[in-house]
Amino acid sequence: MSTTSTIQIQVGLDENKIPESIQWSATDNKEERMVKAKAMMISFWDPAERAALRIDLWTKDMMVDEMADFFFQTMMTMADTYVRATQYKDQGEELRTFARDFFKKFQEKQAAETK
Repeated sequence: MSTTSTIQIQVGLDENKIPESIQWSATDNKEERMVKAKAMMISFWDPAERAALRIDLWTKDMMVDEMADFFFQTMMTMADTYVRATQYKDQGEELRTFARDFFKKFQEKQAAETK
């Protein structure tokens, strides 16, 4: 390994261990400070167990519309990553279609609730 990068995550918790704040930094990031976030999804692949290990956290002030945006953008990025890793463009497009439909249904639900 010629170089390494360190990613640091700080999660501030309330008395019930519910996230109040999330901040992160990385040695390769141009920011020289901790960057605020309202949510995070981190996945690791355990090859021995053939299982995904995940850390999914969001702060209690994250709004539902922000969560929908976060999921939509994450799924679109996952589709891009999957295509780059596998070259399976059809499956990547299926995931993008699902993400768009998912977000459209969210928007329809929000519109119906505000009537």
